[in-house]
Amino acid sequence: MQAASIPKTHASFLHRALPLLQADTRIVGVAAAGSYANGKMDEFSDLDMVIAVDPSCIAAVMDERHRIAAELGPLVAAFTGEHVGEPRVLICLYDGEDGNAPLHVDLKFVSLSDVATRVDDLLVLWERDGQLSRALQAEVPHFPAPDLQWIEDRFWVWIHYAALKIGRGELFEAVDFLAFLRARVLGPLILVEAGAQPAGVRRVETAAPLRAAQLQCTVAAYNAVSCIGCLHAAVELYRALRGSAGKGDVVANEAAESTAMAYLAGVVAR
Repeated sequence: MQAASIPKTHASFLHRALPLLQADTRIVGVAAAGSYANGKMDEFSDLDMVIAVDPSCIAAVMDERHRIAAELGPLVAAFTGEHVGEPRVLICLYDGEDGNAPLHVDLKFVSLSDVATRVDDLLVLWERDGQLSRALQAEVPHFPAPDLQWIEDRFWVWIHYAALKIGRGELFEAVDFLAFLRARVLGPLILVEAGAQPAGVRRVETAAPLRAAQLQCTVAAYNAVSCIGCLHAAVELYRALRGSAGKGDVVANEAAESTAMAYLAGVVAR
């Protein structure tokens, strides 16, 4: 992506941050991931940065992450990414300056020896002597695909669980569980079917608009009738995706499916 096509807020941050990172001799390169790297950045995008560090200095740099982040702009909050399974990431919010909007920036500090292991493409923004580019050539990006059989082995137990919650009147649990199904099952399978990266429900509206319209039918209101209808919609969508995304490789657990759906019918009848 050319600098001219980067939103003003993001460009201003990089203009200030990159020279400061270059000045730290322990840092050997900086790359962009996410929407910057794939050319889909807009004003609502996060800025995902991978900061490659000399392996002999990684422990010290990790200890100084908050200080480094604070030097890059008007930092108002920062915390590490254990909740998304990536403790190397420092998730930062920078206040806007000169009329710019606040900016979410993910700073991922990685040893140069580990940088090739990644889930998506990186676009090198700066490096010392080509070190980062050479390191990235060691492996190709690999985003983990959903395991269709793993999902099938659990899906009908999950449907029974959701029916239990509806039957008991725990509707917040039911609404929350439908969101879980969208993020862990339906969204990824829709994106696989569409040939897109199966990252939850990210950009599903643009990658698969027809399926996204079906996915809307799984978004429940806080009442039992809505939750039941949305659970049925989730089941029907999963059945369709199991065939199309699974390419016939999934062994359906027909006994579990029958048991779960019969229980859900009983909940409806009550």
